[in-house]
Amino acid sequence: MMTRRNILNTLFTGLAAAVGSSHAAGATRTYEVVKTDAEWKKILSSDAFYVLRKAGTERPFTSPLNDEKRAGTFSCAGCQLPLFSSKAKYNSNTGWPSFWAPLGKDVIVDVSDNSLFMKRVETLCRRCGGHLGHVFEDGPKPTGLRYCMNGVALSFTPA
Repeated sequence: MMTRRNILNTLFTGLAAAVGSSHAAGATRTYEVVKTDAEWKKILSSDAFYVLRKAGTERPFTSPLNDEKRAGTFSCAGCQLPLFSSKAKYNSNTGWPSFWAPLGKDVIVDVSDNSLFMKRVETLCRRCGGHLGHVFEDGPKPTGLRYCMNGVALSFTPA
């Protein structure tokens, strides 16, 4: 169903791809897992490389993980750090897997993202610095947060 939010998300995704994001803000940090672009390209799909390493955004409603409903754990597709539990996953109707909380604040890094003339918070993997998505303050209780993640940046392990 195409809602106003879905249409805006689709338009935003195209604009984000054209303009880029502030992923460089996370580049000043030191991460446990460090690889060259060539090394990342050997282990990631081209879509995962684009999102995780170049701060891209996948098209909404394209990830199978958006519809994943089994119990399990969502991890970083780059370094396999467990990030989110299926217990915190919910349908945000945005087209991307969404969670109301990570497994712990120590598994992610939030950085200011002022690209595209907007003020947002980018979410990175704490271990490898991979771009996962953004966090917004329009989620459900108990946190009121929506961790809107790119499905291609995640891997899923059933419980």
